[in-house]
Amino acid sequence: MSRFHWTCESTDGDARAGMLHTAHGPVATPTFMPVGTVGTVKAMTMDAVRSTGAGIVLGNTYHLMLRPGAERVRALGGLHRFMDWSGPILTDSGGFQVMSLGALRKLDQDGVTFRSHIDGSYHRLTPEISTDIQHALDATITMCFDECPALPAAPDAIAASMRLSMRWAARSREAFVPRTGYGQFGIVQGGTEADLRAESVQALTDIGFEGYAIGGLAVGEGQELMFATLDTTVPLMPRNAPRYLMGVGTPDDLLGSVQRGVDMFDCVMPTRAGRTARAYTERGTLNLRNARHATDTRPISPHCDCLACSRHSRAYLHHLFRANEILGPMLLTWHNIAYYQRLMRQIREAILEGRLDALATSLRAEWAAEDWTEDEMPRPILPPVP
Repeated sequence: MSRFHWTCESTDGDARAGMLHTAHGPVATPTFMPVGTVGTVKAMTMDAVRSTGAGIVLGNTYHLMLRPGAERVRALGGLHRFMDWSGPILTDSGGFQVMSLGALRKLDQDGVTFRSHIDGSYHRLTPEISTDIQHALDATITMCFDECPALPAAPDAIAASMRLSMRWAARSREAFVPRTGYGQFGIVQGGTEADLRAESVQALTDIGFEGYAIGGLAVGEGQELMFATLDTTVPLMPRNAPRYLMGVGTPDDLLGSVQRGVDMFDCVMPTRAGRTARAYTERGTLNLRNARHATDTRPISPHCDCLACSRHSRAYLHHLFRANEILGPMLLTWHNIAYYQRLMRQIREAILEGRLDALATSLRAEWAAEDWTEDEMPRPILPPVP
């Protein structure tokens, strides 16, 4: 089993194509991680997730500690066996979810006491407890426990929060159990303040981690400010380690962030959109609830071979959502994850071939274009298997 490490294969400007080597297999980067919060990517089987080309998925400490419980998952063989995923799993530390509880949580210098959103029971998370839970889950990548302040906030409040997170990062690192092929990521905080982000990067680099994440963005600051923050933050981050932008985002967010040197992403957008009838495509998004799709025999996209596109029409998907049939969210989630994975493969190939800027121009023009015409939809819907 090889040690946990990331290797760079090629660069194109600031963008990087590489390979993440882990105990549970390699992952080509840039990569998008489908979100499997409670041990499942919502509305998908793991066979379906695998069929999209996904190489790594995400789980969440907060949700899994509440149910079924980390020790139960450990007793049942760990999260990989529990959820039928043999590839790498990254587990969020639970910090973001706890901080989102508002009045249900109480923060102190040692950690957070909170009430479960499920039954109101009291629980405690500290850097040590979060790290131990992720160890029990057998997470391939463990995230540091941090505080993610809501934005906008005063610079003094952001600074205090960031420095608390850095102290927690040091404690998380002390609690981490090194194992061949496993890694832990520190999380850069500091809001949109360039000096605080720089201070955070330096603190984490001094501690030393296998990878580095950028947290506290995509929380309402807008794409322009997010990209500006990446412009000042990413160049300061270690060049020989993977860089992970947490909770991002739209296809254009991913493209712009890769152009700025980010390697890893996760976001609930494609799965959430799939449950609400929104399809991501090369020509922007479609709302399958709209009446114009009621008699449309075309697939969602002529470039997609997922089950939704290869076997079903827009009209059928429209019907499923209008009839509140669960198959609608299942098929559309499959399509959206397949699109995100295909996009990341396109971006990676363009980096390897030194043509990312040209691809970016083409992708953005396509996203702004109108829907395909009948003439641009050459591939018919396949008939059902007899």
